[in-house]
Amino acid sequence: MSKRAVVLAGGLGTRLRPYTTVLPKPLMPIGDYPILEVILRQLGFFGFDHVTLAVNHQAEIIRAFCGDGSKWKIKIDYSLEDRPLSTVGPLKLIPDLPDDFILMNGDVLTDLDLEKVYQEHVENQRLFTIAASRRKHMVDYGVLEINDTKNLTGFQEKPVLNYLVSMGVYILNRKVLDHVPAGVKYGFDHLMTDFLQKGLPVNVNPFDGYWLDIGRVDDYMKAIDEFDEKRPFLLRDVR
Repeated sequence: MSKRAVVLAGGLGTRLRPYTTVLPKPLMPIGDYPILEVILRQLGFFGFDHVTLAVNHQAEIIRAFCGDGSKWKIKIDYSLEDRPLSTVGPLKLIPDLPDDFILMNGDVLTDLDLEKVYQEHVENQRLFTIAASRRKHMVDYGVLEINDTKNLTGFQEKPVLNYLVSMGVYILNRKVLDHVPAGVKYGFDHLMTDFLQKGLPVNVNPFDGYWLDIGRVDDYMKAIDEFDEKRPFLLRDVR
C-alpha cells in the first residue's frame, strides 16, 4: 500500500542567513548530504514512496536537485506556492492527498521511527498527531514567587523545567483540511488554536530520541558536529 508524505521546503531560511543566501535551507549540507536528502532517504526507508515537496523560495534549485525522486526509488512531485502559506496552508493546494499522510518540515534531523508513529495514528483512527520531543531547561537564576501584596511565597534555586516541543513532524487525517482556509497564510499555531477552541482531538506522541531543528545557526553547527556519530541511525538505508 502506497504511503504519502508532504515535506515543507519553501521557507526563506532567514534565521540561517547568510548561509541561505545562495542555497535554500533544505539543501544546506549535513555531512555528505543536504538535510533534505537525509529526510527523503528516511521516508523511503520507512516505506513512504510518494513525497510531495511544498516549495516556494528558490523552488527551481530544489527541483533541480531532487528531480522525480527516482535516484532514491521514490516518487517526488511538487506543489508550488505563489506566496508563503506557512505550515498547514500549503496542504490546500494538493488535491490528491490520501486519508492519512505525514507532514514534516524540511529542516528536521531526527531518528524518529516514522513508520511506527504513522501506523499508530492510522490504527487508532486519529485526526491529528504531533511528534513531540522532551526538553529540559535549567533557569540560571533563583526564581521568586510572590503574592498580590508582593510578599515572597516561594523560592526555587535554578529550577529545571521539563516540557514537550513540537518536532515539526505531524500525521494528519484528510478531514483536518476541512478546518483549513484556502489561499491564506495558515500555520500549525493557527490550527492548534482553532482545534483547542473547537474541542477537536489532537494526539501528542512524546519521543525521547534524537531531534534537531536546524533552522538556527547554533543548531545547524551542532548537527554538523554530531552527524558522523548519529549517521547510522539517521541514514539506515546507507551501509
